[in-house]
Amino acid sequence: MRKIIHCDCDCFYASVEMRDEPSLVGHPVAVGGRAQTRGVIAACNYEARAFGVHSAMSTARALQLCPRLILLPPDFERYRAASRQILDIYRDYTPLVEPLSLDEAYLDVTGVERCRGSATLMAQEIRGRILAEVGITASAGIAPNKFIAKVASDWNKPNGQFAVRPEEVDAFVAALPVKKIFGVGKVTAARLQGRGVHTCADLRAWSVAELTQAFGSFGASLYRLCRGVDERAVRPDRARKSLSVETTYVTDLPDLAACQAALPALIAEFRTRFGRAREARAVHKAVVKIKFSDFTQTTAECVAQAPDDGVWQALLGSAYARKARPVRLLGVGVRFVDAEQPAPAATQFALFEMPQ
Repeated sequence: MRKIIHCDCDCFYASVEMRDEPSLVGHPVAVGGRAQTRGVIAACNYEARAFGVHSAMSTARALQLCPRLILLPPDFERYRAASRQILDIYRDYTPLVEPLSLDEAYLDVTGVERCRGSATLMAQEIRGRILAEVGITASAGIAPNKFIAKVASDWNKPNGQFAVRPEEVDAFVAALPVKKIFGVGKVTAARLQGRGVHTCADLRAWSVAELTQAFGSFGASLYRLCRGVDERAVRPDRARKSLSVETTYVTDLPDLAACQAALPALIAEFRTRFGRAREARAVHKAVVKIKFSDFTQTTAECVAQAPDDGVWQALLGSAYARKARPVRLLGVGVRFVDAEQPAPAATQFALFEMPQ
């Protein structure tokens, strides 16, 4: 039986800002882009959340809800520095640390003898060290697997923790809303609720065949997760699956020609970022993302071992045709070959060669 801790820092970006400028404490604070440039909120503290502000909300909307909101530009160098300190703390306890982002990670502490082998005591000690050494708070979930640990870390936020013991797993998961299941987004949750499925207990009435018929390959995952079964290991070397860049435009791009004209600059930015990433794996697919003026979005992709500007332009045309209306955001990127997937015969180098 595994012992998994999921640690998640509370309002991470905003917490770092309040740590470095204590006068911000007690005021509604958010980190994000300016409303004038169609920015979005990256993080906010609980004082801002009391007004209905949340991450991924447009900054303009956030300021409508909370006119006194203190909006700060992101400073990722400081956030990365804090993240490195936190990862060092985690690795004092176990080498099996799988970061999910700058502010959250899984830890597998199975067999670790610290704190008398108690994962609950380890989580408590880790959170105390993050507060003392980094100056921000974190919450934690403790459970026999990753899925339940991640759900549990949100149970007593902020600055709290919650443990689900092996004998408690069945009842704990049965009562969960289906939207808590890993991989269930708004669309899938709405489909399930439309069929009378609101909790994991409701979902257990479906056979694996019925779920697979309704949701494809994801149906098998639904069958396992609604029963609290998650066999994913904590992977310290978890590989990046994709790399992309995107831009939200101050003024909507009115038509396909304007999108085509904007794409080369985006591709150039992507090449720069790819070069810094030093990714060793081969490219498997090229991807273009569009968010239209009505906030709907679509993604077009194709197999491409070494996509050039023409590949992304073709994908752009395909994606744009699905809605054919003004565009507020464009993104380009690639997906990499999975570790289990054989690498394409061609090399990646051509993707990043400059035109002659």
